[in-house]
Amino acid sequence: MMKCTPAILIALLLITIGFTVTAQTQNSWVRINLLGYKPVSPKVAVWCSKEKNAVTGFSIIDVASGKPVFTGKAGKAYGAYGPFTQTARLNFTAFTKPGRYMIKAGEATSPEFTIGDDVYKGAANFCLRYMRQQRSGFNPFLKDSCHTHDGYTLYGPMPDSTHINVSGGWHDASDYLQYVTTSANATWHLLAAARDFPNAFGDEHLANGLPGKNNQSDVLDEARWGLNWLLKMHPQKDWLFNQIADDRDHHGMRLPKEDSFYGLGFERPVYFCTATPQGFGKYKNRSTGLASTAGKFASAFALGAQLFQDTLLQNRALSAWALGVDKPGVCQTAPGRSPYFYEEDNWTDDMELAGASIAALHAANNKYLAAAQTYAKGETITPWLGTDTARHYQWYPFINIGHYELAKLLTGKERAALIGYYKQGIERVWQKARQNAFYRGVPFIWCSNNLTTSFAIQCYWYRQLSGDATYIELEQACFDWLLGCNPWGTSMVYGLPAGGDTPSDPHSAFSHIGHYPIDGGLVDGPVYGSIYKSLIGITLNEPDEYAAFQSDLVVYHDDYGDYSTNEPTMDGTASLVYLLAAKEIGKPGNFKGTVTHDHGAITRGNTSKKQLALVFTGDEYGDGAAYIARFLQQQNSKASFFFTGRFYRNTANKQVIAQLRKQGNYLGPHSDQHLLYCDWNQRDSLLVTHEQFSNDLANNYKAMAAYGINKKDAAYFLPPYEWYNDSIAAWAKQQQIQLVNYTPGTCSNADYTTPDMKNFRSSAAILDSIINYEQRSLTGLNGFILLVHIGTHPARTDKFYYQLPALLNYLRKRKYTLTTVSNLLQ
Repeated sequence: MMKCTPAILIALLLITIGFTVTAQTQNSWVRINLLGYKPVSPKVAVWCSKEKNAVTGFSIIDVASGKPVFTGKAGKAYGAYGPFTQTARLNFTAFTKPGRYMIKAGEATSPEFTIGDDVYKGAANFCLRYMRQQRSGFNPFLKDSCHTHDGYTLYGPMPDSTHINVSGGWHDASDYLQYVTTSANATWHLLAAARDFPNAFGDEHLANGLPGKNNQSDVLDEARWGLNWLLKMHPQKDWLFNQIADDRDHHGMRLPKEDSFYGLGFERPVYFCTATPQGFGKYKNRSTGLASTAGKFASAFALGAQLFQDTLLQNRALSAWALGVDKPGVCQTAPGRSPYFYEEDNWTDDMELAGASIAALHAANNKYLAAAQTYAKGETITPWLGTDTARHYQWYPFINIGHYELAKLLTGKERAALIGYYKQGIERVWQKARQNAFYRGVPFIWCSNNLTTSFAIQCYWYRQLSGDATYIELEQACFDWLLGCNPWGTSMVYGLPAGGDTPSDPHSAFSHIGHYPIDGGLVDGPVYGSIYKSLIGITLNEPDEYAAFQSDLVVYHDDYGDYSTNEPTMDGTASLVYLLAAKEIGKPGNFKGTVTHDHGAITRGNTSKKQLALVFTGDEYGDGAAYIARFLQQQNSKASFFFTGRFYRNTANKQVIAQLRKQGNYLGPHSDQHLLYCDWNQRDSLLVTHEQFSNDLANNYKAMAAYGINKKDAAYFLPPYEWYNDSIAAWAKQQQIQLVNYTPGTCSNADYTTPDMKNFRSSAAILDSIINYEQRSLTGLNGFILLVHIGTHPARTDKFYYQLPALLNYLRKRKYTLTTVSNLLQ
C-alpha cells in the first residue's frame, strides 16, 4: 500500500476530520483494475460488502465533470467470498469512451481509473526496472558489482571446491540465490516478449543496464544478460550446473555485495546437476534426472539463437537437449538447513518446449519436432490446473509453454490436439472460478501471483491459437486481480500504477534497508490462511492496514515481515513482462531484428543472406598488405580494413592504403594508438576516460583524412584488441559512429598467435575451424564479420593470409558473396 509521509498524514487528518465516522463504518467497496482498461476489452469491477444486502446497479462517473455517463445493472449476487458477506460483478464492457472515471455502487465508490487505448503503454518496459535491479555481477542500479567470486563447485565430476567463473545472472528474489530453473524460464519469457511484442519496449539502456542507447531494445539487453549467465552454467557440452548458493543465504537481510559465510572467502557454492538427490544438510531434494533443467537451458538457448543469430547459443541448445534426452527426470534445487526448495515434479513439458524451440530454428529439424510431439503427450494438462493446492513450484513453469510453441509449427489434428489441451486446463480452472465474483480459480499457494500471471498467459495463447473468446473474461479477471481487483484493492506490482495503491513495504533488502524503490517487482501474492499460519519466522512489523480484508480463506500483507505474500520474485516479474506486453500490443507481431549486437557493437549481419564481410585489422604489422590487395583485385572481391592512426601514418603503408581505397574496399578506424579500453577480467572497468577515448579517435580520423577519408564515409569503427564495453559503444554513438566487432565462433582472429603461445593456432587449423563452423551451423557464415590480421609478428612465419585463396574458393563453392561491412549491415 502506498504510505504517506507525516506531513501528508497531518494534512489529510485536518481535511478529513468531518468524515472519520463514515470511513470507520464503511462496509462496502468497489474493486477495479487500478491501471485501467482498454476501450474494447472486457471491463468488470467487483462490488463487495460485509453486509448481506446485494447491490442492484451502478453508475460510472466522469471525474472531470462529476456527472454519471453510464449506468448498468449489477450481475447476480455471488454471496460470500473471503472477508465479504456479499459480492457482485459490475460489467461495463459496453462503455468504451476514453476518459478518467469512478464507479459508484450503493454507498461504495471506486478509486479513479482510466479507459484508453494506451492505458497499458510502457507497463512492460517499467517492470524491466526490477529485472535490472536483480542483476548479479555488475548491478546497474547500485552502480557496483557483487558476487564476483562465484563460485566453488559441489557434486561435480571435478573435485569439490574447484573454482568456476559463474558470476552474473539475476538474484532469484529478495535473497541472492540463483537458480537455472527460474532464470532460464525468465530468460525465455523476455525473449518471447521481444519476439512477439517488439514495439512494447524502448532502447533507454545499454547492455550493462546503465542509461544509454545501443540500438537494441531493453528487453533484449535483459534477456542477453540471462543468456550470458546460462552459458556459464552450461560451459561445455557435458556439464550442467543448477544453482548458486543455498539457504545459508537466509541468515540475514543485506544489500547485495560479497557474501563471506559459505566457507571459502567470498566464493559461493555452485551445484552441479547430478540426476540424484542433493542437499548439504539433513534435507534432500528428490532429483531423478536432468531433463527439467536441461530442457529449460535448451529452450532459452534455442530462442536466443533465433533472435540473436548466435551459433554458440544454438550449439548449447543442442548439447543441453542431448543431456535431457540421455537422463530423463527432474532436477530439483538443493535445500540446506531448511526444508524449503523448488519441488519440481514434471519435466516432459520442458523437453517439449526445447524440442519445439530447436525445431523452429530450422525447417529440417524434423526429429526435434517429432520428439516434441511425443513429449507433449507426457503432460497434456499442467497438473495444478483445477486443483486446490500443490507443493512449492511443483509444476513449473506454471503452464505448459511447449504447447503454444509446438502448435505454431503444426497443422490439422496435431495442432488441434494441443489447443484442446489448453482448453481442458482452462475449463478446469473455470469450473472453480465461475463460483465467485472475482472469477478466482487459481489456488492460494506460495507465489499465487506467478500462477495467476501464467494462467492469464495460457488463456491469451488459447485465444490467439483458436480464435475462441469464450474465456476472455476469465483471462481479464486474472489480469485485473494482479492490478487491484482483489479483496485488498491493491496492485501486486510495486509502483504500478504510479500514485495507486501498490506494495510499499515488500520483503526486500533494497526497500527495507536501502530504502530504494523496487519498481516493477511482482510480489508473491496472497496465500491460504492455513499456509500463512504454518510458516516459520513470519512477524508483521507494523499494524496491518488490510486487517479488514483478511480471512481464514486467504491473507495478503504489505509488510516486510511477510515473506510468504509480499516478497517480489524475478521469474514472476519476467512472466508479467510478457503478459503486460501482450495487453499493450494485443496480437503477437513480428520480430524485426536483422543484425546481432553485443555490448552495443554489431557483431553479425542478417543471417537470411549468404554474404559475409572479410575484415582485416592493422596496427604495428602490415606484412600481408600488398599480397592481400593484389589477391582481392585478382578475384574482383572487396573487403574491409580497419587501421590505427599509426598504421595510416606509417610511410611504408601509404602506397598499399591508397591502392585499397582505389579498389573500393572499406577503410575505417581502429583507434589511433591501439589503446586497451577496459580490463580483460572486469569488462565494466574502463581504463580510459571519455576525453582520452575521444581525442584518440579524433587523431585516428585525422590520419585517415590524408587519404580523403572522412568520418561520414567511415562511420563503422572496430575497437582495438576487439575489446570494449557498453560505455565505449555509447561514446562512439554520441559521435554518430557505430561500433562493430568480429562474429565469434571460429578461430580466424587467432592468426596473430606465435608458436611460443599456449593458444597458438596454425593457419591450417584456422582454416579448418572456419569450414567446420560453416558446415556445423544451421545459418552457416551468413552475415559473418570474419576477422583476420593484415600482418603479424615475424615470429609467426605461418601466415594465414596465404590461405585466402583456399578460403575464397570454398566460400564460392558454397555460394557465398564477399562484401564490405558497410554493405553487409545496411
